[in-house]
Amino acid sequence: SLRGSWRLGNGNGSVVLRGEVPGCVHTALHRRGLIQDPYYRFNDVMYRWISLDNWTYSRTFKTPFDVRKWQKVNLVFEGVDTVAQILINNITLGRTDNMFNRYSFDITSVIKEVNFVEVRFLSAISYAAEQSRCHKAYSIPPVCPPPVQKGECHANFVRKEQCSFSWDWGPSFPTQGIWKDVRMEAYNHYHLIHFSLTSFFVKSAWQWSLEIESIFDVVSSKPIAGLVTVSIPKLQTQQTFSVKLQPGEGSIVLLVNINKSSTVEAWWPNGHGKQTGYNMTTTFIMEAGYQIEKFSKAYFRTVELVQESIPGSPGLSFYFRINGRPIFIKGSNWIPADSFQDRVTYDILWLLLKSAADANMNALRVWGGGVYEQDEFYDICDELGIMIWQDFMFACALYPTDQNYLESVRAEVSHQVRRLKSHPSIILWSGNNENEAAIASNWFSIPYADREVYIKDYVMLYVKNIREIVLTEDKSRPFIASSPTNGLESVKEGWLSQNPYDTHYGDTHFYDYSNDCWNWTVYPKTRFASEYGFQSWPSFSTIEKVSSTEDWSYTSNFSLHRQHHENGNDQMLQQIGHHFKLPQSTDPIKKFKDMIYLTQVMQAQCIKTETEFYRFSQSEIIKGEGHTMGALYWQLNDIWQAPSWASLEYGGKWKLLHYFAQNFFAPLLPVAYEDKGVLYIYGVSDLHVDHKLTLRVVVHAWSSLEPVCTLAKDSVTVKAQSAVPIYKESINDLLERCRNCTRKSCVITFCLVGEGGLQSPMNHHFLSSLKDAVGLEKTQLSASVSQRDDIYVFVLQTTAIAPFVSLDVGNIKGRFSDNGFLMTEKKKVVVFYPWEPTSVEELEKALTLTCLVDVV
Repeated sequence: SLRGSWRLGNGNGSVVLRGEVPGCVHTALHRRGLIQDPYYRFNDVMYRWISLDNWTYSRTFKTPFDVRKWQKVNLVFEGVDTVAQILINNITLGRTDNMFNRYSFDITSVIKEVNFVEVRFLSAISYAAEQSRCHKAYSIPPVCPPPVQKGECHANFVRKEQCSFSWDWGPSFPTQGIWKDVRMEAYNHYHLIHFSLTSFFVKSAWQWSLEIESIFDVVSSKPIAGLVTVSIPKLQTQQTFSVKLQPGEGSIVLLVNINKSSTVEAWWPNGHGKQTGYNMTTTFIMEAGYQIEKFSKAYFRTVELVQESIPGSPGLSFYFRINGRPIFIKGSNWIPADSFQDRVTYDILWLLLKSAADANMNALRVWGGGVYEQDEFYDICDELGIMIWQDFMFACALYPTDQNYLESVRAEVSHQVRRLKSHPSIILWSGNNENEAAIASNWFSIPYADREVYIKDYVMLYVKNIREIVLTEDKSRPFIASSPTNGLESVKEGWLSQNPYDTHYGDTHFYDYSNDCWNWTVYPKTRFASEYGFQSWPSFSTIEKVSSTEDWSYTSNFSLHRQHHENGNDQMLQQIGHHFKLPQSTDPIKKFKDMIYLTQVMQAQCIKTETEFYRFSQSEIIKGEGHTMGALYWQLNDIWQAPSWASLEYGGKWKLLHYFAQNFFAPLLPVAYEDKGVLYIYGVSDLHVDHKLTLRVVVHAWSSLEPVCTLAKDSVTVKAQSAVPIYKESINDLLERCRNCTRKSCVITFCLVGEGGLQSPMNHHFLSSLKDAVGLEKTQLSASVSQRDDIYVFVLQTTAIAPFVSLDVGNIKGRFSDNGFLMTEKKKVVVFYPWEPTSVEELEKALTLTCLVDVV
């Protein structure tokens, strides 16, 4: 391994330091104290010089073995970011131009006892500009990101993390560095380069089988014969195969049939069953060379993307069947967890993904403007039952298709598919993010006469190249060319549909910041909602780390600088204004904190309304629309401390939205909406069996903790894996029944209760905007904290109804069992799960309690 400390220098040699590998220039400079935290205040712009310079990594190393004893020695880079020339002992081995590729160089003839290796980087910014200049035939838009993003141009000309040139939620830090492992490999006879396994269920034989693929490099000039034994003890399965490896690079594919007398436990998504994996040993015993033992986990699951006609609805369905069972997809979209990938540790990934699973999510979409995530990311998803919709790394742009570019992409795609296809968590390959829509909706104002050339490029890249490779390399999962897409309808229309946002086909992305988000009628009754969302600000404790006192106002230069979405801060104010009074405090810091709180309340309430709409639409067709089978909101996580669509802040802290998600994605949930003055409540269930339950509907006046009236409807049948209407009453009748109530003075809460502790979260329905609420009183909120084993118990008390009660413990890492709730009882118990050691004293000192009436 050549991990560890390298020498790092800039173009003219004026900056020289030690840099860790894996790593990048920015983190090396920061570690050595040569720059501040790149995320601090305006440093993304101040440190632009780093990405514009050309840096070189170099080191000497002793060869740890006798070179003459080995037939072949390779220098392998798992990831180089991005454009570099690689030399050993002053001999050029080759060049790299793709961050997502694996590079292996044969150094057998140049290696010595002591070696000097150099990786000379070229600024990705200047490379991208040069590539664009050389593409003379026609331009490939977009040229530059919008000015509000403070980014770099021509990201589409370099195979690098696209959002590293800036995005509407992230900074521009086009890094340079050896971002993954680098090592030497020496071998005789043969070497195993790659090993993967995928499972299939053979219906005709009613039996599981595994396809095991091994890719070898055979050094000898003659074929090598031998035996391969595959053994899965728990499934009483063992098979031995005779194989012959041909000289050069080649693959062998083995089909292992699982013993029929063994019961195979399938891998299920979170909330639908266990994530069973079986230990498997594969032993290669060849006539020449050493034997190889490969230990892996075998998982068994099937996936189908179902697109069929639906009675009473034009178009086609779009849903996933896992192990033969239709699954409603609940989750979010994943972006890179940091601008500097070397800072993304296993612990950070675990925390973010565990938080997704804890919020009842069963899926995430790895979005196409970031990176193909590290192996550990997918390992954790396998373990937690989080299904992955995997984009290829192309986003919101058109791309070149010259020979060199296509060759690089082909290598990238086959490497990534081979690396990732063994993971049961990955259920879909998707060609790109929004590029079909970009052409169909003409985002880049391409004259009609020139459209054909771009359409031809589109099909060339995503269909003739990427799709071809995926279908060759992996027959175990579906592929779609883009998102949003019309699925089979897009294919029929030559891979570019007229309207990729059509609700009758495929998936949709939907954003609307001006209409009132509490009004469910503005949302598309789509087959599958793969992106939708609203922005909010991260908590004050998160902002505080990267700002100074003069930044702490909603209209400061800092607040504008951090907002990368055009008019984003104003759009949040506008959305808040529909239902809440804006803060008027004369204390500027209180006013800023109140604003942050309101943006989080607004975001949580908006996405709750929209997600509940998608969930209650899963079993019905109305005016030809419906059967919604997926809700992935935009976005799960943050890349830095800034306003964004995320529900998890940079560092992992849960925003109010994430607490709401835990409820609106609950396996059992009653959902209310109003239509023409009538209140409807649906029972939504992801459970595998029908349940007879009691629906409790409680009406409160804002002015009293005593309910005005209570209704219990017994033996309500909530059907397995569906959404059915279980209650209907006109609002007028309800107000009549609960005397002394008006729309403005009362609120409805409701939940489902069953036997054996089965219970839904408590849900609520507002009858008016909270800015118009009558009877809301100032409350004395208090909390006592105690420790129980390694968790902390907060007992909350209130003297009046308190909407959107928020508990915040500043920088103490951890999460609450519930937050942002409507408190309608004198007392409520909330548990705090710490992620690091803390104490009752620390928690008491850090705690702030806020509810809506505290905002003045």
